[in-house]
Amino acid sequence: MYRLITAGCVLALGLLTSLLPAQEKAADNLAARKLNRDIPRHRDFLKRIEESKGAGDVIFLGDSITHGWEGQKAWQEHFGSFKPVNLGIGGDQTGHVLWRITEGHELDQLKPKAAVIMIGTNNIGGHTAQQIAGGIKAIVEELKKQKPDMKILVLGVFPRGSGPKDSKMVPADKLNKKIPEINAIISKLDDGKTVFYKDIGKEFLDESGNLPRSIMPDYLHLSGKGYDIWGRAIKEDIERLLK
Repeated sequence: MYRLITAGCVLALGLLTSLLPAQEKAADNLAARKLNRDIPRHRDFLKRIEESKGAGDVIFLGDSITHGWEGQKAWQEHFGSFKPVNLGIGGDQTGHVLWRITEGHELDQLKPKAAVIMIGTNNIGGHTAQQIAGGIKAIVEELKKQKPDMKILVLGVFPRGSGPKDSKMVPADKLNKKIPEINAIISKLDDGKTVFYKDIGKEFLDESGNLPRSIMPDYLHLSGKGYDIWGRAIKEDIERLLK
């Protein structure tokens, strides 16, 4: 009996020990810490949401790439019937989005049926792929907590690169290597029920896997052509989420 109890205690202690590092790592993840984003654009969001009385079937959460939908013909062409709400802010990292949907109260008066998330590229310089994926996971978990009936489309971080200003493209082998690592991790957030993952990055590349400047003029932000590609790539997905 003594040996059985001892073995059981050792096993339990081993399981607890194996869990603690993961918990501590999650708690210490810099990419999952809330970063205050109380700036004019955020406050404008709150004002517009209040004035619209929470109208909007689909919200788009993200950074400057999502922000850049504003003024794009493709926005209305592909998403107009969904009453979309653009909640993108240039320069945002995962922590900023997390703050905006919690302490920033951007979702309080909204009753969306679906959310589209594309965030993480601004974390690349200071965080690991694992940390960035953890930050995206924290956002997804918060959305599920606040809006349990809402469907969530998590997009893989778009490809990006750097190159000379006169270059017409970034070769496939020069694209940022951290992005595929992030996307491989966040793809596992897809549960086939409320959270769905889609990587449309290849849609922006040519047949050789290169990133054309005509799609991303600065190899980060999309051109009008790039936004049209994005819209076409996820329109049917959103339609399915809203059914």
